[in-house]
Amino acid sequence: MTKMVSMVEGMRENSKGRVLVVGMGISGTATAARLHRAGWTPVIVERAAARRSGGYFVLLLGVGKKAAQRMGFLGAMHNRAPVKPHLDLDRKGRARTASGFTDLPGAPWIMLRGDAEKAVFSALPEDVEIRYSTVPTRIDQDADGVDVTLHDTANGTSTTERFDLVVGADGLRSTVRSLVFGPPEDYLQRLNYMIAAFEYPGTPEGLPPNQSAGLLEPGRSMWVFAFSDHDPTILLTYRTDDVDAEFTQSPSERIRAAFGPQPLGGTLDAVISAADSADGLLFDSVEQVHLDHWHRGRVVLVGDSAWCITLYGGMGVSAGFAGADLLGAMLEEHPGDLETALSRWEKELRPYIEQYQEGALRQRPVFVMETRLQLMVRRAIPTLTRFKLGARLVARMMGTDRMAEFHDADIVGRVLGRPAPPEERIVARTA
Repeated sequence: MTKMVSMVEGMRENSKGRVLVVGMGISGTATAARLHRAGWTPVIVERAAARRSGGYFVLLLGVGKKAAQRMGFLGAMHNRAPVKPHLDLDRKGRARTASGFTDLPGAPWIMLRGDAEKAVFSALPEDVEIRYSTVPTRIDQDADGVDVTLHDTANGTSTTERFDLVVGADGLRSTVRSLVFGPPEDYLQRLNYMIAAFEYPGTPEGLPPNQSAGLLEPGRSMWVFAFSDHDPTILLTYRTDDVDAEFTQSPSERIRAAFGPQPLGGTLDAVISAADSADGLLFDSVEQVHLDHWHRGRVVLVGDSAWCITLYGGMGVSAGFAGADLLGAMLEEHPGDLETALSRWEKELRPYIEQYQEGALRQRPVFVMETRLQLMVRRAIPTLTRFKLGARLVARMMGTDRMAEFHDADIVGRVLGRPAPPEERIVARTA
């Protein structure tokens, strides 16, 4: 008993403080795990009633791999990239070989969002407290700490608790950001596009198993992201002149309106019909978040809450991992000096995030093109890349010319002058 008391007292002495992490997505869970390793005591609150493991297509690039390796869960993920070349389709079922995401430099891993979510959860220590169905409703801070009122939506009760640090990782429409930094319209930049993403059961009509394909038309597109060992995921995206109007009807109605009135054809019809009843359908507007500062006092934003890059950038998971890794490192480098740690974290990370956001804007035409000329250029990419000048032009157009510097960087290694360690073995957490 005396030994146990001594251990508890020792843990308290070594603790850097109590940190509230709002949001149990990929960025929030990774941040909680990394701050626990840095000596903090995390408490995670999540709006949903249970873990969400919805699956849609994500890329894991070098910067994300290196951060995951540092934090000890790279081995809990694997590359699901298919071996078949990507196809471009039309509504009549005609197909031609085209460039796909496996052709990007740096050999990115092709994964499901759920793969990343499970991996970061596997690295979360058992003693981290998790509260579901819980949201913050008020945040007040002073020089010594933060008072947060937490509302339990399951039983209707509220409590106010004291924390040394609050991390807002609650997504594009962050409650923490609204409570501390101001209303969403001050920070959201609408791009006037919509997305619908979901897992497809089986194989869409007209495609063989494990076949990735895209159907691209001016202002709208369908993507089938195939995996080597899993059912495919779908991305439907289209331009809109009125984002608010897109939420006045069901996703099914809006998607059908966007891809009409022409006959859909076999594959597109199968995909849109599946969207009608898909579990975990993500239907949302495409928006970026731009803030002058990601922290205010003892409150810091991470992931989409701070810098939403959009699915067009393909960097959401990788940036979330890198942000968590660097935040933990800066808190370790500056113990007892929270302002310096957060300021340096932001200074070192911001150039990368700005590059990813800029890249997402440049890469948007890869996902959905405005004109037939852009479609013709896309179809010419396999031919263009056979020549040095053409390859340079394509690299600049797709934003791959700066990938080595920004997308494959070991950010913490560069900041601290220490390369990423060898991959660590993971003991998976199952509940």
